[in-house]
Amino acid sequence: MSTADDFDTALGELDMSDYPMALFGPLPRDGSPLPPAATAAYRRLARLLHPDRAPEGRTAEATRAFAKLTGLWSAYRDTAEGGPGLDEVTLTAKTHTYHLHRGADPLAAGDIADLHGARYRDGGTWREAVLKLPRSHHDNDLVNAEANALRRLRERVPERARAFHPELIEQIRHRDAATGVERRGNVLARLRGFHSLADVRRAYPDGVDPRDAAWMWRRLLVAVGSASRAGVVHGAVVPEHVLIHPEAHGLVLVDWCYSVTSAAAHTAPHIPAMVAHRKDLYPEEVLDRAPAVPATDIHMATRCIEHVTAGRLPRPLNTFALGCTLPRPQRRPYDGIRLLAELDEALERVFGPRRFRPFHMPA
Repeated sequence: MSTADDFDTALGELDMSDYPMALFGPLPRDGSPLPPAATAAYRRLARLLHPDRAPEGRTAEATRAFAKLTGLWSAYRDTAEGGPGLDEVTLTAKTHTYHLHRGADPLAAGDIADLHGARYRDGGTWREAVLKLPRSHHDNDLVNAEANALRRLRERVPERARAFHPELIEQIRHRDAATGVERRGNVLARLRGFHSLADVRRAYPDGVDPRDAAWMWRRLLVAVGSASRAGVVHGAVVPEHVLIHPEAHGLVLVDWCYSVTSAAAHTAPHIPAMVAHRKDLYPEEVLDRAPAVPATDIHMATRCIEHVTAGRLPRPLNTFALGCTLPRPQRRPYDGIRLLAELDEALERVFGPRRFRPFHMPA
């Protein structure tokens, strides 16, 4: 049995410590074992506060104290072993539980939503993710549109073209505790090392060499072409939504909130909204709220390449671009995959046989 003095001292120590590190000391560095001092501190307090050893008449106090002690020790140990951090909030969804840093700034702010870094455990492995959460519940329909589109793409796009579209891990519902308002959020696989075409243009204000833009153009046609064959029109192919990986020559077309999915429930045939500061890149069918068609995306993809090359396209490629941006959608190409072959012919006529050109973003 603990003496009353030892018990009171331990109780006071615990009452002064609502944070695990205040009791057990600093967390070990990544991969290091638990510090012996932390284990010793826990065992000493556990011995003094255990209900079976409590001073006479103080079992109830000991029970509450011991529960608090074991909770703090469990949080300390989980954090030290790579589990949920002590400064993380959790969101439990149907498939996974996601951990986000409390109070951390968003990774990025889009037109309607903020992107938050998250992580989750997949079996025995921790994986990175991005939670896309709209700032207003009035935009839940746009978040749903993105989820519908990405599910359709994952189901219908050939595996070799899936890398051009984001991976939806799952959709979540987040209810604000204070207001009761529910927002829908999309959890997406996190991308590392990518830059938007808007970033590229800022880095190269005079435009990139058209030979460097060639691989971006080709991949963008595959992204929109494979989507249209799956029955999805992106509807917002603007420089901010086209991400490239300079070293790997990768491309991902992101933000499918404005997309139109053929025959999907609760979707209109026209593009529901526009990116306000990019209205000059939209074709007339979007401005007229006419039905979105695959040629809509081809028009906007071409405008993106014109944007990133800043008027440097050689005349044959400029002529090719003009054909892709004719005012009436019926006169434009409508199949990005088939158009790719025509682009390759045009590129070879201008630049010769295709060859790899390293592309770098300034530091």
